[in-house]
Amino acid sequence: MLVEAISSDRMGRGDEQLGEVLMRSHLHTLTEVTPTPDVLILFNSGVKLAVEGSPVLDDLRALGEKGATILLCGTCLGHFALKEKVAVGEISNMYAISETLLKADTVVNL
Repeated sequence: MLVEAISSDRMGRGDEQLGEVLMRSHLHTLTEVTPTPDVLILFNSGVKLAVEGSPVLDDLRALGEKGATILLCGTCLGHFALKEKVAVGEISNMYAISETLLKADTVVNL
């Protein structure tokens, strides 16, 4: 099982605008390459990618249509007051997230 753990709504450190562009590009690229992650785990500010108004919703939906499960950290959504704005994925908890990470053959951390 291939799992991608995304902890930010940006990719990398440094320029914030560049980081946003890189994350959008990365998620779009995932819709076009093989293998596709089996699970995407979004936590910390990464949950912002899955809420209303996010520029990557279409790409996340496309990954879901390809069979990827998208898990969202419920504690993180609560922290950012975003639980009511979830547009894609399923609200999860640390038990499910930890079990998924531990069962994975490969984890890619972003």
